Amino acid sequence: MTRTVLNSRKITQRTAFTFLGLATVITVTPVLFIIIYTITKGAGAITWDFLIQFPSQAGREGGILPAIIGTFYLMIGTLVFALPIGVLAGIYLTEYARDNWLTRLINLAIVNLAGVPSIVFGLFGLSVFVLTFHFGLSLLAASLTLAAQALAMVITTSREAILAVPREFREGSLAIGVTKWQTVRHIVLPQAMPGIITGAVLAISRAAGETAPILVVGAAFLLPKLPQSPLDQFMALPYYLYTVATQVPNMPEGTIWGIALVLLIVVLSFDVLAAAIRIKTRQRK
Repeated sequence: MTRTVLNSRKITQRTAFTFLGLATVITVTPVLFIIIYTITKGAGAITWDFLIQFPSQAGREGGILPAIIGTFYLMIGTLVFALPIGVLAGIYLTEYARDNWLTRLINLAIVNLAGVPSIVFGLFGLSVFVLTFHFGLSLLAASLTLAAQALAMVITTSREAILAVPREFREGSLAIGVTKWQTVRHIVLPQAMPGIITGAVLAISRAAGETAPILVVGAAFLLPKLPQSPLDQFMALPYYLYTVATQVPNMPEGTIWGIALVLLIVVLSFDVLAAAIRIKTRQRK
């Protein structure tokens, strides 16, 4: 009887592992296919001139330097505005706010905010940052718009990372007379930092690939110079890719895939950087 039960459990375990492995393969295969296909189609267009020159003839000639620089500016601006506010909000909601109907309503609103279509954030940025605050069509308005979109993910992941820190750490710190803020700053945040970094990278990676929000708040198709201040217009890889792929006739296919490959590399470079920071943080812990 006991052997029968053990055999049944082994079969159940193997079946579960098989289905989990199959689900993993199904999930990873399309991603690998997209990456390999993009590299295959776009690698031929990647040259030094392609990366450092300005575009000409509506993008058919020249390079994509302004789009690369504009995308990096946009990602950095989004990170600067979204990360501090999102982490501080996550700390307050987790460590200081009382568990009442108002807090639960705020948490529900944050979760729902993550599902708002990106074009709605674009219209919000146009109304608030461009027209009301008079920032104009600019890099600043676009960064603030994408930061508003990224806030939900940053707050949610920060809260989950902070909640994952064992309560014993807090109780031990408070028991020796350390203040609440010192406990949060020196005990809770270092333990939660890998999760916070992960959430920030996911938010910034999504911002790097957004087209709809920046379309109405400052992105331009072709510019003769790089942005000199936050109030200047800018070029960005996702909007530039969309435009040359759909609006420019006789656009070389290799150039389109080359732009897509550069955008993919930019996003993956942030992911690799975040992974390195997470590993280093865990080693310190």
